[in-house]
Amino acid sequence: MQQDTSFRRPVVGIISNQHLINEQYLTHAGGAMNSEAIACVSGCMPLLIPTDPRYVSVEELMQACDGFLFTGGRPNVHPEEYGEAETDAHGDFDRARDAIALPLIRACVEAGQPVLGICRGFQEVAVAFGSTLHPEIRELEGRDNHRMPPEGTLEEKFELRHTVEFTKGGVFEKLMGAQEVMTNTLHGQGICCAGERVVIDGHAPDGTPEAIYIKDAPGFTLSVQWHPEWNAANDPVSRPLFEAFGEATRAWHAKRQPEVAVG
Repeated sequence: MQQDTSFRRPVVGIISNQHLINEQYLTHAGGAMNSEAIACVSGCMPLLIPTDPRYVSVEELMQACDGFLFTGGRPNVHPEEYGEAETDAHGDFDRARDAIALPLIRACVEAGQPVLGICRGFQEVAVAFGSTLHPEIRELEGRDNHRMPPEGTLEEKFELRHTVEFTKGGVFEKLMGAQEVMTNTLHGQGICCAGERVVIDGHAPDGTPEAIYIKDAPGFTLSVQWHPEWNAANDPVSRPLFEAFGEATRAWHAKRQPEVAVG
């Protein structure tokens, strides 16, 4: 008789970042608030992914996980990934993460496997489908400084700082039940030219793209430029996003489970 595994929570792979401890010891790390949002709001099991093609492959990850959370991170997507030369303004990079995240996003989207992008993850989803990025949007005329405040408590750094207006009747408005919401903002880069399939469904007051999805994708592809993992269980904008991602991940998990023999 086949073992009943239907009780298992769907697994969400959380894309990690390389981080040096004491400027010597290399780790793959992820913020605890990402795991908390996935476990407590999405209702899935968080699993931190070492994002380096020497250790994992896209195919293995798609088999091991039901959905993926592409997190924020200090390093930026390398401009070579969208056809531009590297400059000092582009900041630090994590080429190993690029090598896993971008092909993983493309493969998941085409298969219908759920993906949720946050901040850098939002930019990865955009770049994976042909978008280009501004290296420093605060230097553009008419744009605001969206970077994390350098001083203050964690609560002050993640406080709600600007509105995001969604497309009337669009995917995000339907999900949130509102056309305009308040969000935090902790990013330096932003979408310049959107790829053909990248639908910008929400903007900050200065015109910065804040919410996207992939056109004609068979599965969940919502991504946001802000950080919804902060206070995800209580925030009226974060909670429906993580709940919808959890529902999509459970549906994917259920679809690929073998039938359980009885008796």
